[in-house]
Amino acid sequence: MKNAIVGQSGGPTSAINATLRGVVQGFVKRGGTVFGMHNGIQGLLDEDIVNLEYLKGEALTLLSKTPAAHLGSCRMRLPDDLSQPVYNKIFSIFEKYNIGYVYYIGGNDSMDTVDKLSRYAKINSVDVCIIGVPKTIDNDLVLTDHTPGYGSCAKYVAGTVCELDLDVSVYTKPSVTILEVMGREAGWIGMAAALPKYLLGRGSDLVYLPEGDFSCDKFLSDVEKLLSRQNSLLVTVSEGVPAYERVGDMDVFGHAVSLSGCGAYLSKMVKERLKCKSRAVELSLTQRCAGHLTSRTDIEESVRLGEFASSLVGVEFNGSMVAMVRKAGDVYGVDFTCVPASEVANRVKKVPVDFINDEQNFVTQRCIDYVSPLIVGEIDLEYVMGMPKYLR
Repeated sequence: MKNAIVGQSGGPTSAINATLRGVVQGFVKRGGTVFGMHNGIQGLLDEDIVNLEYLKGEALTLLSKTPAAHLGSCRMRLPDDLSQPVYNKIFSIFEKYNIGYVYYIGGNDSMDTVDKLSRYAKINSVDVCIIGVPKTIDNDLVLTDHTPGYGSCAKYVAGTVCELDLDVSVYTKPSVTILEVMGREAGWIGMAAALPKYLLGRGSDLVYLPEGDFSCDKFLSDVEKLLSRQNSLLVTVSEGVPAYERVGDMDVFGHAVSLSGCGAYLSKMVKERLKCKSRAVELSLTQRCAGHLTSRTDIEESVRLGEFASSLVGVEFNGSMVAMVRKAGDVYGVDFTCVPASEVANRVKKVPVDFINDEQNFVTQRCIDYVSPLIVGEIDLEYVMGMPKYLR
């Protein structure tokens, strides 16, 4: 039996290791050996490879509760020209380790890697099956209902909004607190901030997403109108909201390295134009590394998705990405399927228009119905000296 190798790429999440657990335990059940590439495809090229036989028993269980990327990550773009020497080097390493199955866990850009490697294998009749396994807190991958990592991120954002709402409402002096969350091209994370308002009656008063029609004048008008009725105001904005012109470096995939700053920009504008107290809160990396507040639904689905990926053994699955399909009916559930990685690579799934209200400053019930099942449940964490125990 040929061996498998697995890698993690792109931004870490609090569920990507749960998917790694699923891949490892699924393939080992079939009697195979699983190797790991440190730091994704870059580590593979450096032949920084480890046998994952140590991931068993308690370590495997702990892995699924550990945030970040256990194997490390990278943001390396393979050349479009499949005749470049790098491809021959990669597949010679696969041959050296008797690799027949490659599982690459990542987002849009990682599916670009899956697509290119799978096409090379097909063109050169190499018996290696390349399979993409989705992850991203951004939830912006097409052809899948949602992505592992998103539910836990949404739960963390919603929970933070609940706590911030309590904190900012203790004083009588008018104030505006602006919460900035990730989401450079799509507002899936930002819309989770609306959950407390819908489900509990209190939370973020305004929510602005990149897909909405945003203007600073309209934003100030919305804020001023609400301030006439209440002292404290909590506003959530996605980092991709076009509040101001951003100039910055780009990564190898053409994405802005950093988009943070719109919250602080809007907060300053509120102070200057509306003459009231305002502050900005930027969650930044905490959204994706908060292992202490994850969704059980998300973690369990991530493990199952990894196991499903490890069950795909036929050559017909080469170049596929595993995906989730939401079951019809009132009871939430998902099925697993395969879609072409080539149709996912470098594409972005936007928040649907009917998820955003007519005023472009909050979300609709359809949005709440979509995201609320994804945050359900908590996992049991083990603590040592008051600190959560993670797998290092």
